[in-house]
Amino acid sequence: RIVIMSDSNTPSYINTIVSCSLFALTSVYLSYIVQVRTSARRKHYIPEGVKDFQLTPAKNPEGVIYPYEHERKMNNRLLSNSNISNEEENIPRNKVIVRVPATSANLGPGFDAIGMALDMWSEYTIERSDKFEIICEGEGSWDMPLDETNLVCFGVKAAFKRAGKELPILRYHLINRIPYARGLGSSSAAIVGGLVAGLVIAGHQVPAWGSEELLNMAAEIEGHPDNVAPALYGGIQLGIHTGSRWMTERVNLPPGLQCVCFIPEQIGKTSTARGVLSSTITREEAVFNIGRVAWLINALATNNIDQLRYGVEDALHQPQRAAAVYPHLMPIIEAAVNAGASAAYLSGAGPTVMAITSGASGDIFTQRNKERVDKQVAEAMLLAATKCKTEGKVYITSPVEHGAYVLSAEPAFSTGLVKYRGDV
Repeated sequence: RIVIMSDSNTPSYINTIVSCSLFALTSVYLSYIVQVRTSARRKHYIPEGVKDFQLTPAKNPEGVIYPYEHERKMNNRLLSNSNISNEEENIPRNKVIVRVPATSANLGPGFDAIGMALDMWSEYTIERSDKFEIICEGEGSWDMPLDETNLVCFGVKAAFKRAGKELPILRYHLINRIPYARGLGSSSAAIVGGLVAGLVIAGHQVPAWGSEELLNMAAEIEGHPDNVAPALYGGIQLGIHTGSRWMTERVNLPPGLQCVCFIPEQIGKTSTARGVLSSTITREEAVFNIGRVAWLINALATNNIDQLRYGVEDALHQPQRAAAVYPHLMPIIEAAVNAGASAAYLSGAGPTVMAITSGASGDIFTQRNKERVDKQVAEAMLLAATKCKTEGKVYITSPVEHGAYVLSAEPAFSTGLVKYRGDV
């Protein structure tokens, strides 16, 4: 809108000339913008079907790199650092300790595509030895294989294969703090932990930007990225397959969230939970889930926690699993929401039911209880479980922004005055 200010002494023909001139200039400008945008759409046209494509940004004559051009920044960094040697970092290690978080997959409608890292950690110590040995402690240790079929070993073997090196004799000490076969990503943690430990011991690094090789190694073993992505990167991760590789993006994690997990005593095999799902879905089910996934991502992106309740609703797997194998699911979800939870859903393939609450600030044990609802939600979930004759316990934790990390290594990565976290 153009407003022309004039006084009463200005001749009318002057106002007319100015108005026509501004209108002409505005028309030319808008025509230019339309041409530029149309040209940009033609240049960045995305072909139909699932294809792997790269959108190459237009050359900038001033050489300016804008804040959103992360790939260009990384390409420039790689070019400027081309003379840096990785020999010091790539020396083989004798021992490594790796920690990997639990994860909660799907978040309702994001079947096989969305997952969240939790502040609950398994710890794996792997070292060179003259005798193969696996020592398991903690959750599910009674059912863990003590040979090369253990998923940690599987991950280590894949890492050495990627490094092009022969797998040495190793000793494994596995401390499992993630409940086994409960829908909290215990298998993904084992895979990711084995891969990270294997790469460190082998003295081998892989590209992250533009290829996410470590993610793809893990997803190829697991079959999908919903657990392995947050286990690697932390936070909430959204993963897709481009047609040639797996790719992930971090989704905003609103502050102050807590996760109230009802963990049944019974285990839930993923194969069983998937076996009850139909191989086909209706258009109505597809539309329902498309809308709920969009609603979920928008609620997270805008920190609109009150809208999470609708964002975690699902039509593809939760109703089917509730009817066939988890009769406790819907009653516990209802009880959690009625007690004040922002949302509740089946974690992964189950049987764990995950409730999300808000209001946490700093250390929760120094915060007034009435500012949060985690305890009330936990009690309501336990009461509903008792009515369903489902034994279990509640574990209260929170999402965590970072994923697997090296706790210790021999020889260390820290040298002289340059120290890494924990003096690794």
